[in-house]
This record gives sequence, structure tokens and C-alpha cells, in this order.
Amino acid sequence: MTDFGPVGIFVLIVTSAASFLLARWLSKRRRDSKRERERRSEEASQSRQVRRAQERRKARR
Repeated sequence: MTDFGPVGIFVLIVTSAASFLLARWLSKRRRDSKRERERRSEEASQSRQVRRAQERRKARR
């Protein structure tokens, strides 16, 4: 069996943490872009009257 020294274990932990953080970051970007696409698609399908009413509600806040 291969014996890992302290340096090997440290490298393993650092690369695992980096991989985990990179995967989370990429996943968040993908979710955000998908959410934005869905929002734009939903807005495009709304009537002009509905969009203006929503804008007025946002302006009141």
C-alpha cells in the first residue's frame, strides 16, 4: 500500500478544498444564469400592461 507523508496529505487536502470551492462557484454561476434566463423569458411573455404595473410597484418601495 502507498504511504502518504505529511506533504502528500496536505496537498490532497488543499486540492480537495480547491476542487470543492471551484465546483460550488461554477454551480452558483450556472444557477444564477439559468434563473436570469427564466426571468427574462417570463418578462417577455408578459403583456405591456403587466410589466408597467410591476414597475410602478417597484417604484413605490
